[in-house]
Amino acid sequence: MHHRTSEAGGPLKNWAGNLTYSTRNVAYPRSVEEVREVVSRSRKLRVLGSRHSFNPVADSTEQLVSLQALDRVVALDTAAHTLTVEAGARYGDFAPFLHQQGYALPNLASLPHITVVGACATATHGSGVRNGSLASAVSALELVTAQGEVVRLSREKDGERFLGAVVHLGGLGVVTKVTLDLEPSFDLRQLVYLDLPMAALKDQFGALQEEGYSVSLFTDWKKENIGEVWIKKRAGGPDTPAPELLGARLALETMHPIAGESAVNVTEQLGIPGPWYERLPHFKMGFKPSAGAELQSEYFVPLEHAYEAMRAIAQLQELLAPHLFISEVRTIAADDYWLSPFYKQPSAAFHFTWKQHIGAVMALLPLVEQQLAPFRPRPHWGKLFTLSPSLVQSRYERLPDFKELAHAYDPTGKFRNDFLERYIFS
Repeated sequence: MHHRTSEAGGPLKNWAGNLTYSTRNVAYPRSVEEVREVVSRSRKLRVLGSRHSFNPVADSTEQLVSLQALDRVVALDTAAHTLTVEAGARYGDFAPFLHQQGYALPNLASLPHITVVGACATATHGSGVRNGSLASAVSALELVTAQGEVVRLSREKDGERFLGAVVHLGGLGVVTKVTLDLEPSFDLRQLVYLDLPMAALKDQFGALQEEGYSVSLFTDWKKENIGEVWIKKRAGGPDTPAPELLGARLALETMHPIAGESAVNVTEQLGIPGPWYERLPHFKMGFKPSAGAELQSEYFVPLEHAYEAMRAIAQLQELLAPHLFISEVRTIAADDYWLSPFYKQPSAAFHFTWKQHIGAVMALLPLVEQQLAPFRPRPHWGKLFTLSPSLVQSRYERLPDFKELAHAYDPTGKFRNDFLERYIFS
């Protein structure tokens, strides 16, 4: 097995560089056997995915395990219409293969560079009022428990326990494989509309979400205006897009979510049809994603409060403007996973891509959270937030059940870290 302290001998950091992990001990197992070996000899450990979390959810002071060497496609089951991949597999790596075989995943996040297992463990999502988070495609998973046992859980056989295990924040064990439900491959077209007055959404927020398979609204909150509306529609239907939508005008050139940024790394727009995996993400796999140095926060509120919540955030526009690259507003369908922010709750997501002004951002978050308080926001598990542990816990009615499940698989707390102790187990 490959052990090393960390890349180029320096301390290991997350993707954005805002977080330095608390240990240089990183194991890079190449098989399930090697995973079991690391688990059995470690007193405490945490698993790293693609290191896209902005908070210390995956941090450890003792031992980190990177699953980047476990990145193979294990099986495409054409009878069951499922794909099984190893834990380190990234969406963008196997999506073209799936498409060639005539299959698609129901959804992808805005970045194709993330690992399946990390995305599902934190309930990371794309958009679409009928599309659940990426975790909702999971039909089975394999994990190594604290005792080094290999456990397989499936939706079919394990019912409630399975629903408790899919969004797990790394608290149950080391997930080594995951099986995803597939659907027939499909093509999408991506259209962008510019300058939608926020007021137009008062009665039309739901109608706008129905305009596409996946819809994203980008705003800097200035002038009560949505700068860009990205609509990903199934191909087919009329070829000539409407020149105007709720007062917004059709973009005639390819746009980056942040106005004025080069659009070289964004996925194809202008209504040109292409396979699902080249249209669902906002950014292309081959490029360094997004603007680079940034911080991210995201909050979820019940879908019926989307417009009110948007107006509440817009009141902070003067304070947000100097520190914000862009905000994205999306929708996610409800699911049944105990620790999912979308548990029994169709949701609107308010995402903030901040400049790397860490002090200012951490001071702004309580103000954003205060504006959203009437709508009982749930934060994204992998991004920055300052809500109190007791408040976060109060939003998860199945938390006691999850703690019981964690105790069954990890009686000594081997997979717990400060973040989990604080927000889950306190």
